[in-house]
Amino acid sequence: MILYEDKEILVCHKPAGIPVQSASVREKDMVSILRNHLESDIYVVHRLDQPVEGILVFAKTRSAAAGLSRQITEGSMRKLYHAVVEVQPQADFAVCPDFTSWHTLTDYLVKDGRNNKSFVVKKETKDAKRAELKYRILKYKTTSETTHTGLALVEIELLTGRHHQIRVQMAHAGLPLLGDRKYNPNDTPSSPLALCAVSLTFRHPLTKKQMIFEVQPQSDAFTL
Repeated sequence: MILYEDKEILVCHKPAGIPVQSASVREKDMVSILRNHLESDIYVVHRLDQPVEGILVFAKTRSAAAGLSRQITEGSMRKLYHAVVEVQPQADFAVCPDFTSWHTLTDYLVKDGRNNKSFVVKKETKDAKRAELKYRILKYKTTSETTHTGLALVEIELLTGRHHQIRVQMAHAGLPLLGDRKYNPNDTPSSPLALCAVSLTFRHPLTKKQMIFEVQPQSDAFTL
């Protein structure tokens, strides 16, 4: 669904299950869908994993792509996500959830391209890249008083852009995402990934006007 379009940029709500750009000509992706709509080229500025839904901005000109990419490099493009996590006993708030504070996670990640996974490693590990995000609890539902486990709806601000960053870091913190078949050891195959890019803030590459876009997740997985 297209949220905004002008001569320089296009902002859309990507459905879960559709890749941003696929190597297979047989697989429908956002780039081919938008190219058919525009009947012109489209430039990818940032991405969402295939099972993730949410807001994406694409550039329609090379200059717009350069301007948006610069904001990402500078860290001035703000990205907020909502996720449902399965709270494990080792999580900091498993016993007493805090609904007022932001919590920061800082880790070092290494990507395994062959298996399309990333791992938390020590800082000195070869090719390790720093990953940082903030999260806060919006809702919490206890599933077991005995084991201190539950489900939580969290809001996440991504401060760096690493491969599978949210999924890896949250799982490492004892908060694996519901429906994550790569990083949640307790996941059930039928559950969709409960992760959505709900807010995107950036400056228009031509007018420099601040632009804010927000959506609500469409998946039933977000109902606690």
